[in-house]
Amino acid sequence: MHRSRLYALIIDAPRDEAGEAAAFWSAALGAGLRTDPAEPQFTGLADVVPGLITAVQSVDDAPRYHLDIETDDVAAEVERLRGLGATPVSRWLDCHVLRAPGGHLLCVIPVASDGELFEATATRWP
Repeated sequence: MHRSRLYALIIDAPRDEAGEAAAFWSAALGAGLRTDPAEPQFTGLADVVPGLITAVQSVDDAPRYHLDIETDDVAAEVERLRGLGATPVSRWLDCHVLRAPGGHLLCVIPVASDGELFEATATRWP
């Protein structure tokens, strides 16, 4: 048995446009911007949806959106999603990138949210 939950909505923007994209989404959603020197590719949009991280990510690719799912058992969650039709794309550190049916990307990551939030909102899977 493992647990997982939707952790983040990520707005991927080409590297040269990421700053402008972050400024736009900040103004459009009335959200403050947050940065972390440890993860300079991300610009957080503060408190857009309670309990859900929303951020702009600077990428060397086309603009798109993707979801992050956090879990207490990455291997089990990847296998569960593969069983539902997702296909592996790549891996970066502890992040497994998958493509869902329909073509959308998603990342499976270890639990990154507050422990109480994860405990209260994660779904238990057999």
